Amino acid sequence: MASKPPTKPRKNASQERSRVTVDALVEATARILVKEGFEKASTNRIAEVAGVSVGSLYQYFPSKEALVAAVIDRHNEKIMQVVRAALAEVADFPIEKAVRKLVTVAVEAHRIDPKLHRVLAEQIPRTGQLAYVEAFNREVHTLVRAYLESRRKEMRRIDPGLATFICVSTIEAVAHNAVLNQAELLSEKMVRTLVDETTRMVVGYLR
Repeated sequence: MASKPPTKPRKNASQERSRVTVDALVEATARILVKEGFEKASTNRIAEVAGVSVGSLYQYFPSKEALVAAVIDRHNEKIMQVVRAALAEVADFPIEKAVRKLVTVAVEAHRIDPKLHRVLAEQIPRTGQLAYVEAFNREVHTLVRAYLESRRKEMRRIDPGLATFICVSTIEAVAHNAVLNQAELLSEKMVRTLVDETTRMVVGYLR
């Protein structure tokens, strides 16, 4: 059985010049993944698009899989920044207002470079990033559960862990499928309708 290519960076970029090089490599990888696909994303091609030498690439990344992993990390962190901010904002909101905000943010988060999001979703198992993605999912579940625990008086009697799982899974599935599989149908009016209907469904379940 062939060994898996290494997916961790060789070293961290601590100086400004190094960070510029790493940023160029990661951005080039993202562009190639979207336009040309994973198979065309060779280290030579990535270095060419980034405008750096292959030798410079290998100073920081041992393989193209490591670069794809870096793209996944950055993309997920962008999404999580949006999600964390939303969950902090809704801490004192009543349930319906909070759910509407979370559904809206879920759709917005999936609309952050959806073509890249689709490609990366396919590459997560290949790059060994499942554990990292699962850590983000656990964080979301923890934050949502904390909110639901604080609103027990507004909810019917239901296990908070189950409620969290169903709410997060429902919102994520709707946002993911709508943005990645039905993007051509998502006018601003349709997005508002999608948010309204998903909010109605989740709030109805909680109450």
